[in-house]
Amino acid sequence: MRLYEIVLVMKASLSEADRKKVLSGIKDLLKDLKIATEDEWGQKPLAYSIKKEVAGFYHRLNVEGEAAIPADFETKLLRNDNILRHLVIRVK
Repeated sequence: MRLYEIVLVMKASLSEADRKKVLSGIKDLLKDLKIATEDEWGQKPLAYSIKKEVAGFYHRLNVEGEAAIPADFETKLLRNDNILRHLVIRVK
């Protein structure tokens, strides 16, 4: 079984409904994998501005499954303007 940790930094200027919409889109991309845990770390200031944003909303997903994360997953995260930064780590 493969375990992944995904950390997302979304724009702080997004409404809660828009954040949920972004997260549901990400979960749809990971449809073959099970989301073990999901944590909202909340809004935190950024060390430097990214896309004219001085704060970001942090969200962490722990994902597990037999399949790997899709090859185009990170590309789709990069193309999403509402996600400032992301980190995908394979735990085991």
